[in-house]
Amino acid sequence: MIEEIIIRDLGVIGEARLQLGPGFNVLTGETGAGKTMILTALGLLLGERADSSSVRKGQPQAQVHGLWRLDGTDAGSIVGNRLTEAGLDFDLSELIVSRTVAADGKSRASVSAQPVPAGLLAELGEKLVVVHGQSEQLRLRSATAQREALDAFAGKELDSKMAEYRDAYRAWRDAEVRLADLVANATARLREADDMRVAVKELDAADPQPGEDEELAGLAERLTNLEAIRFAVANAHEAVSSEDGNQDVLGLLSQSRKQLETGSAHDGRLEALAERAAELGSQARELAGELASLLSLLENDSERSLDEIQSRRAVINTLMRRYGPSLDEVIAYRETASLRLLDLDTSEDQIIELRGQLDALHVRAVALAAEISGLRTAAANRLASAVTEELHALAMPGATLVVEVTAAEPGPHGADNIAIQLSSYPGADPRPLGKGASGGELSRIMLAIEVVLADTKSNPTFIFDEVDAGVGGAAAIEIGKRLARLAKTAQVIVVTHLAQVAAFANNHLRVLKSHNGEFTSSDVVSLAEVSRVEELARMLSGLTESELGLAHAAELWQLAKRDNL
Repeated sequence: MIEEIIIRDLGVIGEARLQLGPGFNVLTGETGAGKTMILTALGLLLGERADSSSVRKGQPQAQVHGLWRLDGTDAGSIVGNRLTEAGLDFDLSELIVSRTVAADGKSRASVSAQPVPAGLLAELGEKLVVVHGQSEQLRLRSATAQREALDAFAGKELDSKMAEYRDAYRAWRDAEVRLADLVANATARLREADDMRVAVKELDAADPQPGEDEELAGLAERLTNLEAIRFAVANAHEAVSSEDGNQDVLGLLSQSRKQLETGSAHDGRLEALAERAAELGSQARELAGELASLLSLLENDSERSLDEIQSRRAVINTLMRRYGPSLDEVIAYRETASLRLLDLDTSEDQIIELRGQLDALHVRAVALAAEISGLRTAAANRLASAVTEELHALAMPGATLVVEVTAAEPGPHGADNIAIQLSSYPGADPRPLGKGASGGELSRIMLAIEVVLADTKSNPTFIFDEVDAGVGGAAAIEIGKRLARLAKTAQVIVVTHLAQVAAFANNHLRVLKSHNGEFTSSDVVSLAEVSRVEELARMLSGLTESELGLAHAAELWQLAKRDNL
């Protein structure tokens, strides 16, 4: 909801503060008083193009500030998400939108004191305000908006069926894409399957094992230098424990121990040293045993020839070049290739199975689309009838709204084309909204549609300009009643010349023009009860001091108050 608009130095307005409220707000004033500038100010807040000619003469710039309160509303949630995407800090309970237009044509925009492009204001404006006037685009100008309006009017039954249809449609299209991929890539899959079979066959035949490459490298190294290794181990064993009676480590340690034991009889300190010599002898015997075992193993290494090992290494290296680069990756590829080959070999079966699924999914989607078409057609008839009735009460007795639901190819939103059109008089061909209608007629048409749709969705703020053009009397009262009805669920702001419309407002603002001999300026005041009656009298007859005129205005206001209860 717009709570307040502050205007400075815009056109004839030096400074004005519009205190707006929920429900029906009406803006009145004499011709040329500045009502158009207020709509211009609002347009600037909604991202419309700035015009330096609108800056008040002699002033460097014009400023417009708007205060919105959006917390707890659907529109607030949408706006909040967009502001978050834009990286802005904001408070939906007091969202301030500002626009400055300099006399040189430069324009600046901000949201909550943070600079933003005017395009962002236009995006927010689409979610916050709907303007119906002679120069404005129709709210239901697009086929998408017309479909959404009809679907909202159709209610929960269509909502539920649409949820089913969307799931069915998505499943059908996903299956269609999958089938197209399988069919389009059938040749490539055959080639890939052949390559995979060769790879799997080669890998299965080689059967590489984890760590085998390192094991073979070590074994090859040993076999290549086997004689040198044997010589070293044999000499080491001979030095520790000689089998030819030569002096060795064991013999020397034994002699050392015996000498220390003999001397310990005279010096106790030698006893500990004798024990250490005994321990070293024990360790030397263990070492001799290990060397003997290793020498025996080296004799067995010759059971597998170096040629065999080098040949196996060549096989492993070839696999690593093709499927590696590491042996672990080769082994992992073997498993992956086997699974992929299984998938490729079953692709033909998948195509057959998927075709059957696709047919079933298509049948279900088409059946649901047909049910949706039936619900939409029924809702279209109700909507057309309700809006046509409203149009007749709004001084358009020959007008008929036509809501067409025609068959189309199934899409994300069903299998229908929706077109809302107007037949201006009996026998006239229906034409798109906005074609062949005046600005005032367009406003009334949209008022009728908005009133009928009011209970089907969360509404933003509505602004109507020239909604009363070309009507008066009883028809004007009907317009006022319908604006008041719309204001039960949304904020409505109306610029009007008719007292019959203004009388139904909850909040009445008057634009006053004054002239000091040099400059003309306008101000906006909020009217209390007595002032409202006087303004209504002025609008009815121009006789604000006539008792008869005031009585007539008071009677009109009381009538409107009773109707609003």
